[in-house]
Order: sequence, then C-alpha cells, then structure tokens
Amino acid sequence: MIFSSFISASLAAPYMVSALLLLLILEQLSYLVKKGNLPGPLFVPPIIGNAIALVRDPTSFWNKQSAMARISTGGLSANYLIGKFIVYIRDTELSHQIFSNVRPDAFHLVGHPFGKKLFGDHNLIYMFGEDHKSVRRQLAPNFTPKALSTYTSLQQLVILRHVRRWWEEESFSGGSRPVSLRNLVRELNLETSQTVFVGPYLDEEARNTFRTDYNLFNLGSMALPIDIPWFAFGEARRAVKRLADTLAVCAGKSKARMAAGEEPTCLIDFWMQAIVAEIKSGDPAPPHSGDEEIGGFLFDFLFAAQDASTSSLLWAVALLDSEPSVLSRVREEVARIWSPESGDGLITVDQLAEMKYTRSVAREVVRFRPPATMVPHVAAENFRLTESYTIPKGTIVFPSVFDSSFQGFTEPDRFDPDRFNETRRENEVFKRNFLAFGWASHQCVGQRYALNHLVLFIAMFSTMCDFKRLRSDRCDDIVYCPTIAPKDGCTVLLSRRVATYPNLSSN
Repeated sequence: MIFSSFISASLAAPYMVSALLLLLILEQLSYLVKKGNLPGPLFVPPIIGNAIALVRDPTSFWNKQSAMARISTGGLSANYLIGKFIVYIRDTELSHQIFSNVRPDAFHLVGHPFGKKLFGDHNLIYMFGEDHKSVRRQLAPNFTPKALSTYTSLQQLVILRHVRRWWEEESFSGGSRPVSLRNLVRELNLETSQTVFVGPYLDEEARNTFRTDYNLFNLGSMALPIDIPWFAFGEARRAVKRLADTLAVCAGKSKARMAAGEEPTCLIDFWMQAIVAEIKSGDPAPPHSGDEEIGGFLFDFLFAAQDASTSSLLWAVALLDSEPSVLSRVREEVARIWSPESGDGLITVDQLAEMKYTRSVAREVVRFRPPATMVPHVAAENFRLTESYTIPKGTIVFPSVFDSSFQGFTEPDRFDPDRFNETRRENEVFKRNFLAFGWASHQCVGQRYALNHLVLFIAMFSTMCDFKRLRSDRCDDIVYCPTIAPKDGCTVLLSRRVATYPNLSSN
C-alpha cells in the first residue's frame, strides 16, 4: 500500500511541477499584459512580486518607481506586490482623476496596500456615497471654532509637559548629549491624540496598554501581510482590534456624560453631544453612530493624526535648523505675540491667528515633506486614465502626493515659507498641487487641527528651546516609519532657552 502510494505520488509529481510552472508563466504574462507600455520591471518574482524589496527599503523602492514614472510620457510606472498589480502616478492631474473618482464603480480608497484587512471594517476611508456623507456630517461639530479652541489648550499642555520632561532628562543636562527626537516626538503625539480625542476616558493603565498596541500596529503596517500569530502583521491586526474596542468603550462613556448635560472636554464629547442631542429631539440615532463603529472611526483619526504629525514635527525641527533665517523670523514673530511667562503660559486662539509667518512655515513643512507621500486606492473596475492606458480592475493605484508637491510651485525644491504669504498666495495659485491633506470627498476633515498642532509646536519649541542638529552623512535622507522621517531621527543637542517655565499647576 505504501509502495503503491509512493509510485502514484512519483507519477503525479511531474504533472504538479508542470501545473505550477504554467501558473507562474500565466502570472508573468498577466503582469506584462496589465503593464502594457508602462515603465516597470520586465520580470517580477513569482507570487510575492517585489514585496521584499519594498519592505527592506521602502525609500529606494518608491524612488525607483518615481524615477521610472518621470521618464514616462504619461507620468506612470508599474510593479507587482503579493499578487497585486500596482500603478504609480507621478503626474498631479492624473492623481486628481483618482481622488475625484472615489466611488463604488471606480476607485476605493484603501489607505494602505492591505488596509482593509489591517484596519477592520468600521473605517471612514472605506465608505462611499450617503454613508460617507452621513458620517462626515456627524464629524462637523468636532472641528468648529469652539472645539478647535478646546483642543488648542489641550495640545499646548501636552507639548509643554513633554518639553519640560526633555529638559529634566539627564541626557539633556547642559545639552551635552545627542538625542534622536523621533521616539520623543512620537510619544508626545500619542499623548496628544489620546488627550484630545478621548482624554478623560482613559486611565493611566489604559494609556500604557494603548501605547503598546499602537507600537505593534506601527511595526505591522510596514511588514509583509502574513496574518498568523507571532508575525508582525498578524499582531498589528489584533492590536488594531483592541485599540478600536478601547475607543468604543470611550464613546459609550462619552455618550452617558453628554446625556447628563456635561460640557465637552475632548473631541469625542463634541461628537457624542451632537448625537445625543439628535436622539433627545425625538429623531432616531444617526446611521453609523454605534459605539463599535465610532471606535473604528476614532482609530482612523488616530492613524491619520499620530504618524502624520510625528513626521511633520520632526521635519519642522530639521528644516528650521537648516534655515537659520526662517528660525529667526519665527522667534521674532512669536516673541511679539506671546511669552511663556504671560498669563497662564498658553497661546490664545487670537494669538495663534496672528502668527501668520509661523503658519506659513507650517504649510511649507507639509508641502516640502508631505507626511503621507502616497494615498493608495484600488480600481473597482477598468478605468481609462489616459488615451493610451486603462487601469485594469483590481490594480492598486498610488497617486504620489510627494511628487505633486514639487510640481507647479515656484522653485519647488527650495524650502520657502514666503510662498504662502498674502502677496504670493501659492497655496491658492497652486492649490491643485497641494495634496498633502487629500482632495475631493475624502479630503482630511482634521486638517485645521493638524496645522494648529504644527504651528503650536513650532512656536513653543522654537521659543523655549535652543537646538542644534548633529548632522551625519545623509541624515536628511527620507525613511518610512510608516510616514516619512529624516534618516537620523532628527538628532539634536537641546538646551533650555527661556528663564522661566509656564506654570501648569492650575491647568
């Protein structure tokens, strides 16, 4: 019996090998047909494609895609990743065709090549039509002037706490040791997100667990999509589920507090206050306002705010150090408007509005180094992008926000905050090229919040700290983690610049 089974397996083996070879040949042919005349590799490794090259060195991978697209007449290039044909778009106007056609029969925004699996079902970026409009209407109370004013105070308190902590660390004693800001800024931003989004509803233990899970998510977002225990992607997916569950509990607590007539103190409160008011008026609860769904939407906010903000704050420090005249002008403007020794030590909403040059600096940081360099979409149907190329159904499309940021603007390769002043107004003249916050129906709802945070950090950090970048070979090279950051993590010598520190005891 054993011998006959062995003979049968031996006879079947050549057929199995032939079938496998045939499948691999068909895979290559399918890739070449979809690729057409687009620049891209002529041969791709079977099954996994060039995924290993992407995970090993994302910067080099995407630079090559951009370089191939640059020499293409259509500004496009192609590749293959784990069974998925991909198209990279460098041209701004072609990118607009993707952003403007997010709908069930054209493109689906995925946010990550394997985002649906990683983020879970309840996520704003996967919604269309009336469902998407309904949730965005619910979000409107989160970004009113009153709400943004509340967040501004919370943001500053976190920034001040962390700057003081950095001063008090032994490593900063006298500014004598080099320190990489990447992890420090990431911690600052995670606490900011927790405090602004769900502040009163997370105790210290929950915050620590939250931090651990978010770090697991970060690691998994850059890993191969192997969804089994002990692999980074699988651990990240389970961490996202725990984070969304925690945020869902916060939503339930906020609803109860708002129903009791309490005043909003964080983002979830402004959101739940509007929902509770609608229910109290006798209307049914709005669609997608259950705790579990809101938990998923809040994770979407967290992902959008946390890593993008970390990227922008790091580049702000790096660019201010490399442009002493810009740093000097920021300090002069802030000093005319605000002092950490005045009042309660916080910048008021009116003072923030006066910091026009500092806001121009923030805008230029985001243009010059857009945090999310690409926004992946998947083609739900064949889509004719140009006269000569139709994107095949199932293709993952990567419109490049980074490349668009260097098209159209005056001397785009130069860091120049004055391009956004009231005379030149390049933010309006070249508005279509400024895609850092997206475009059309899925444009970032929290962009004013994000810019406020960057302006506040630049103003406070520049006023309160002296810093000197410790430049090393290729320290300004871009790395993905998962948004972009300087290769050296923005390593600086840091020292105290002001004599006194704002008194936070009353806040």
